[in-house]
Amino acid sequence: MSDEKNKKTDEGLQGNEKIESAVAALQKEPSEEMLAHTLTVIRRRMNEKGQLILAVEPPAGGGQFLVQAVTTEDGQTWWTAFTSFEEEVKGSGSVMSTFLSDMEELFTAAVSENGISGVIINPWNRTIMLDKMLLKIILGSDV
Repeated sequence: MSDEKNKKTDEGLQGNEKIESAVAALQKEPSEEMLAHTLTVIRRRMNEKGQLILAVEPPAGGGQFLVQAVTTEDGQTWWTAFTSFEEEVKGSGSVMSTFLSDMEELFTAAVSENGISGVIINPWNRTIMLDKMLLKIILGSDV
């Protein structure tokens, strides 16, 4: 049955379980080494043209879709992304509009977007908060 489930997973999401595993290991053993490993796993998925699921808000007045953002207790605003549809539905009481986004495009946009602190992957479970510095490391751009 799990083979059937994998066939239903969008191709761009296949392999994202590696990110979930790396984040789980980082949560279990927070260290610079584990963080470096996790960032490497995310970079590999990005270079494999991996995708994340973004929650979006319908445009007001027919404009562009807006990436749904959350504000943390410290007042910072973050985009949220999910490694799988299972992760997306875990903590949300409401059905969200979603679309698949190329990781590299998402990370590049987040780095250049004013008012956004970064991207939170899987905000409900196996969470990692990628601030702009970490995103630049993943992208391989100069910090």
